[in-house]
Amino acid sequence: MSGIEKKDLLMKLGLEDVNSGVFYGKWSPIGGKETITSYSPIDGKPIGKVTMATREDYENVMNAAQNSFERWSSVPAPKRGQVVRKIGDELRKYKEMLGKLVSIEVGKTVVEGCGEVQEMIDISDFAVGLSRQLYGLTIASEREAHRLYEQWLPLGPIGVITAFNFPCAVWAWNSMIAATVGDVVIWKPSSKAVLTARAVIEIVNKIVMDLGYPPIFFLLVGRGDEVGEWISSDRRLPLISFTGSVPTGRRISENVAKRLGRTILELGGNNAAIVTDKADMNIALKGVTFGALATTGQRCTTTRRLILQENVYDIFVNRLKGIYAKAKIGNPLEEGVLIGPLIDKRAYEGYEIAIEQATKQGGRVVYGGERVSIPGLEEGYYVKPTLIEADLGMDILNVETFAPILYVLKYRTIEEAIEIHNSVPQGLSSAIFTKDLREMEYFLSHKGSDCGIANVNTSTAGAEIGGAFGGEKETGGGRESGSDAWKSYMRRQTDTINYGNKLPLAQGVEFKV
Repeated sequence: MSGIEKKDLLMKLGLEDVNSGVFYGKWSPIGGKETITSYSPIDGKPIGKVTMATREDYENVMNAAQNSFERWSSVPAPKRGQVVRKIGDELRKYKEMLGKLVSIEVGKTVVEGCGEVQEMIDISDFAVGLSRQLYGLTIASEREAHRLYEQWLPLGPIGVITAFNFPCAVWAWNSMIAATVGDVVIWKPSSKAVLTARAVIEIVNKIVMDLGYPPIFFLLVGRGDEVGEWISSDRRLPLISFTGSVPTGRRISENVAKRLGRTILELGGNNAAIVTDKADMNIALKGVTFGALATTGQRCTTTRRLILQENVYDIFVNRLKGIYAKAKIGNPLEEGVLIGPLIDKRAYEGYEIAIEQATKQGGRVVYGGERVSIPGLEEGYYVKPTLIEADLGMDILNVETFAPILYVLKYRTIEEAIEIHNSVPQGLSSAIFTKDLREMEYFLSHKGSDCGIANVNTSTAGAEIGGAFGGEKETGGGRESGSDAWKSYMRRQTDTINYGNKLPLAQGVEFKV
């Protein structure tokens, strides 16, 4: 994409050289404020600037959010669903443009960038149906002439803090559901993906406000150690949804727990794929490759450990090396490129450190392990995807490195494979490749994968929005997106109605006055 094409794309998305990073029904003035510069990982060049929120901006956002919640939560849920439907329709119009912006700002291939916008559209469609299905239970009462039931009520303004690797989809997972159930959303995006956030907020709120409703999506750009602290410590926000690292997630969790608030935590993943000697090797190779290389290994669901049955170990590793050697590395805006850049220098340093530690601990690099120079893109951090034969007990196996590094381990029995699989502190996504029914069922049983997501004959990466997304152990235990994850954004109320002319008490208690 030429400089002129890029400038034209930004202009169509309403982006200038300097943009306001605070929205509270209107864009906060940009004068005299600190800015964050967004740099494209493709070539290291600046794309644009976004202003950071001041404390005054923060209070403006909070006040506007509280006022909007009072109005929005009173709108019938099916009508809220129709607003979300129109948001989804509008996102369809912007799919290609937003997808390219995602690619430019975080280095995804255009296919993946557009796929991320499609996730926003899909969750909008899901939320429309949900708007007529916010069901509560009717419960049999032990007391005569009593009705006992439960209902779900909007929670309030909620905070959503997202990571760079999915700069808009994860926000939509939370926000489309939250908006449908009657909440409003305050978004603190990653400092590495501020332009995407700015463009999305402009698009979605225009639809909402043109329909005569108050703004329901708010934006606060700023540093995590400042704006993130404000959000997580604020009692006015009953729920904080955070996607990011385990250490930062702990900090967020502590802040929210101190005020007895709620969290949805989507933290580290250290995902493994088991390939048995009964697998369809072609499916397994494709699934492992996609899981390990998609988004240049910068997904929370990336396959980071490959657990191979000893009978297929050598042939699988050799075939995998051949696939890695053919994978095209380069500008993700170009057709045919599979592996784009790492997000920045810090990510590259993490890649280097992980390989160094792995080799010191006894690991053997069998492919990759080095930086790649792309003509004209020398400022970008491009690397060869890396295969490391590993041994049990290596400390690096417990660490999530956001880079295309795949550790390969060998096992004999399925029980041993599961033990290796479950040995790490994280528990997000998992996969097994096998045609054996017993191996499948064992993997999916309580003795099998300890992750929140378990896949059979498909990749650890690429979750659908219809299922609840999230993990166990240090991954945080939260759930977003589909299934009944909507309940996290509401409060449950158990209601009892006495329609008789007596006051019978529960458990047969007698109380005479």
